[in-house]
Amino acid sequence: MVAVQALRKIWLNGELVPWDEARIHVLSHALHYGYAVFEGIRVHGTDQGPAIFRLDEHLERFANSAKIYRMNLPFPTAKLKAACVELVRANGVSDGYLRPIAFSGYGEMGLDPSSCPIETAIGMWEWGGPLAAKTGAVPGVRATVSSWVRIDSRSLPPQAKCAANYANGGLAKMEAAAGGYDEAILLNSAGMVAEGTAENIFRVKKGIVSTPPASSGILRGVTRDTVIRFLHEEGIPFQRTDFTREELFSADELFFTGTAVGIAPVREVDGRAIGDGTFPFTERIRSLYDSVVHGRSERHRSWLTYVDRPVGSSEAHATGLRPAAPHGGNPDDDDEGRLPRVVVRPRAGRR
Repeated sequence: MVAVQALRKIWLNGELVPWDEARIHVLSHALHYGYAVFEGIRVHGTDQGPAIFRLDEHLERFANSAKIYRMNLPFPTAKLKAACVELVRANGVSDGYLRPIAFSGYGEMGLDPSSCPIETAIGMWEWGGPLAAKTGAVPGVRATVSSWVRIDSRSLPPQAKCAANYANGGLAKMEAAAGGYDEAILLNSAGMVAEGTAENIFRVKKGIVSTPPASSGILRGVTRDTVIRFLHEEGIPFQRTDFTREELFSADELFFTGTAVGIAPVREVDGRAIGDGTFPFTERIRSLYDSVVHGRSERHRSWLTYVDRPVGSSEAHATGLRPAAPHGGNPDDDDEGRLPRVVVRPRAGRR
């Protein structure tokens, strides 16, 4: 957790308003029933000013979350994109966190939100991430496997980034903190590893990197997709596959990925040290990630929306022009069944 320090502006229902005037009614439907979808998007300083990382992909997921929950967004994606840029400019922050949110507002009460107005806001604050401090003198996160099970798609849609879903991770996070751990890892209803409380998880074993597939009940993370692309580009053997609790303990490396945390190594799970205490694959991926988000990678400049340039200009961004991926498509497409599962196998003789 981190204390939120007031900035100048919040974008609320189509306009920038002073921070202290961004208010909603206490009987807003979402406050009582959790009917809200949101995103978490990072802004990083670059040599060309602040830049928003993979804004298009985040807003695409935002729209998909709303669709899954039968929520009609009152603003088109292009308007929300311009609003994100406008808000960063207005607040003058180079390194921060954007929070677009759409929620059922004040008007009616009861489970069915269909008659409630949908309100939309974008907040922003300066934030280093909840696990950022855990990668200092003694690097790595201390994690525990939670007694709470990851939500199942038969109860709530895990592919939607909905406020209601996050009560699940919140319970696991509190349990972990009470036990003296930094973070929790949730299993799914089949007993396989799903994800952290708000992060995806990757495993490294004998040079092969793996992560649970979307079918395991994870939220398909934008940072997860970024890492998958790096692995393809670097020729690192990779696969999407289920793995067990025991395979966490026997991993050579584990790392979390997420918008807030970035890339964070896991050094311990339930009192068991992971690998030999070094994280060569994790550090390699983290170095690539750091280079990209701070605009030092020419290959991936298309992932950045530069705030100090006109929205929509080719100079501001080219996020619609995604870097070429192996196999002719998005490396994450097979999560959605559009491509067969991609497994990059190690060279012959390597075990």
